[in-house]
Amino acid sequence: MIRAFGALALLGVFTLLPEGRSTAPNAAALDVRTLLAAGRGAPPILCALAGRALGGYGWGFRGDAPATPAGSVLPAAETDFSRLPAADVELALDGLGTPDPCVRELSARLLGRQRGEVVAAPLVTRLGAADAALRTAAAFTLGLVQPASAVDPLVRTLRDPVAEARANAAWALGRIRDGRSLSPVAALVRDGQPLVREAAVVAVGRFESTSTVGLLVGVLRQDEAASVRRVAAWALGQIGSRDATDALADALARDADAEVREMAAWAIGERDARGAVPALLAALRADRDEDVRETAAWALGNSRDASAVPALGNAAGGDRSERVRGTASWALGQLGQHTAPAGLLHAVRDESDDVRLKAAWSLGQIGDDAARPALRDALGRETDARVRRAVVRALMKSGERSEQALSELLASRDPQVRVAAVRGLVGNNAFDPWPWPWPRPRPFP
Repeated sequence: MIRAFGALALLGVFTLLPEGRSTAPNAAALDVRTLLAAGRGAPPILCALAGRALGGYGWGFRGDAPATPAGSVLPAAETDFSRLPAADVELALDGLGTPDPCVRELSARLLGRQRGEVVAAPLVTRLGAADAALRTAAAFTLGLVQPASAVDPLVRTLRDPVAEARANAAWALGRIRDGRSLSPVAALVRDGQPLVREAAVVAVGRFESTSTVGLLVGVLRQDEAASVRRVAAWALGQIGSRDATDALADALARDADAEVREMAAWAIGERDARGAVPALLAALRADRDEDVRETAAWALGNSRDASAVPALGNAAGGDRSERVRGTASWALGQLGQHTAPAGLLHAVRDESDDVRLKAAWSLGQIGDDAARPALRDALGRETDARVRRAVVRALMKSGERSEQALSELLASRDPQVRVAAVRGLVGNNAFDPWPWPWPRPRPFP
């Protein structure tokens, strides 16, 4: 019966931990039909937890209506599972050993909220169990709890015959980050199972040790699994060593997998784009994947390299992807230039509100006198209130002082337009809008 409620239960538990929100590029889409079918006749507590997870977009619960359809089976405030009674802890420990994967999942998540001194010893004991599923679940739970006393037992688990147990042990040690475990974890990047290699690479990245750069570069260049190469690029971005720049640039240019190229672009832009600007420019101009092009545009914005202006201008005004046009527009405002490229002036008339907003923001950052005619034209046709305020900000920062324009701005029916104009006249910044594009991929393995 519990297996039928698995989708609801897992969604509910996601309200307890930030990790509940999946950012992995291969994460399966939510099967709404299966979710709703699982909800029929579900116990109220699972239904209430699942509803809270959906209402909080996977990030937890922040308040609800007085009478929800599932009823008030949980308190109105955020439920605290971090100090379970001893009897409930025992129930959860027993649950780790049940054959039902949903019960094991719920038990691990609940135990992961407890204090280390309460659950560390019984979890370590379970690392030596005959049941492989129990060993795997115990390693996972120790990674959530992160007790220092589990380091040596988890290192031993890196030699477990079951790949899932080895992978979870590596993941847990990466979260604990005790230096004694770096070497044995790093040895697993040559494991025969991609699942284990991926977990080991992620864990190595969390240690942020420059001693592992050469190892990670080898993985990025040679591993046969795209998922492992992708996290190797992420790990190199975490470490931030310039010694990895050439390898990341090469992966951006040559890797067959778009998600690896995307992460390579992120890793370059996250730490040090110097030396890799040509590779980023090539990706922005020609990569067939819009996520790669967008992340290259973001990284170029972080580079502060003026040589990127022409390519970013072309992308802002002409890329086929709205997201790429928006991020390229934003990036131009990051470069500290004082001349607006033609593509950015075109972007302020883009069909997308988001692109126009970011283009107007960048034009405000640039403050080019020559952009005023395009901005006046954009203001005359703009219908979105927030973009109008961005255009006013850009006009004022570009030196707009004509009597007619100022009269129109100060007479606007939008009070925030009037405020932006007044701030511009007295020399203050109008801080809204401040569009910030979220680069892809998210900096998580």
